[in-house]
Amino acid sequence: MSSLTLLIMNKILLLLFLICSSIEAKPITAKSFLVTDNKGAIILERNADRTQPIASITKLMTAIIVLNAHQDLSEELKLNFKNANIYHTHLPRTLKTLSRGELLQLAIVKSDNFAAYTLCENYPGGVDRCVAEMNHEALEFGMFSTHFVDPTGLDEGNMSNARDLVKLVLVASQHPEITEASGKPLVSIRVKKRWWDFWNTNSLVRKNSENVIVSKTGYINESGGCVVMLLDTELGQRVIVLLGSKNTHTRIPEAEEIILTVTSTNIRID
Repeated sequence: MSSLTLLIMNKILLLLFLICSSIEAKPITAKSFLVTDNKGAIILERNADRTQPIASITKLMTAIIVLNAHQDLSEELKLNFKNANIYHTHLPRTLKTLSRGELLQLAIVKSDNFAAYTLCENYPGGVDRCVAEMNHEALEFGMFSTHFVDPTGLDEGNMSNARDLVKLVLVASQHPEITEASGKPLVSIRVKKRWWDFWNTNSLVRKNSENVIVSKTGYINESGGCVVMLLDTELGQRVIVLLGSKNTHTRIPEAEEIILTVTSTNIRID
């Protein structure tokens, strides 16, 4: 198939998608989205080069940096709850330590800001060095429109675009610790005799995690609802990046509409 034919087919798919969306479903409010295969070949896109805040999608890079440092995931890290006023968490204040691996899972599954910050706080050289390495790796991955200011995504200065984030998702998929966490409906932490459950922020994972390889959500006022995923579908693996949706309630249904447009998968949200 020639590149011209492929381009025409993509434009037809996009037109059909927009028509069907307006007739059968609520309008897609996302400012941009991009769907590719696992080689980065574009299947469907809208404003894929639009640079905007990415909120907690940031945590994928935080996790990658921590894993690349080969720090002991079983090491117990002291929890400094003085930072919890800024980096909100549902962790009980009676908890004194958590392992690096548990913090990584909380950062991916629950999108816990305190967990992500604690990981960077315990990175060699501290938070500043951690963020510097995040920016360095972004350049190494070819993410030239991406810049990080903090490890959580709370800062609106954490910027990227859909095209760059496809690259981030594909790199993240090479880390078993990230793919394992991405598919978890919840993480359970034991504090003395009680178990605390922290549910995945992606409702698609909570309902059907079998097809999910990588997943991360994000939201701050400046970014709107965001989600990135790598999914197994009947047509092969697909990367879905959606940025700037109206809110946290619209990001997953809108991503699902896009998934259903470009695949024959039966993944649904009830």
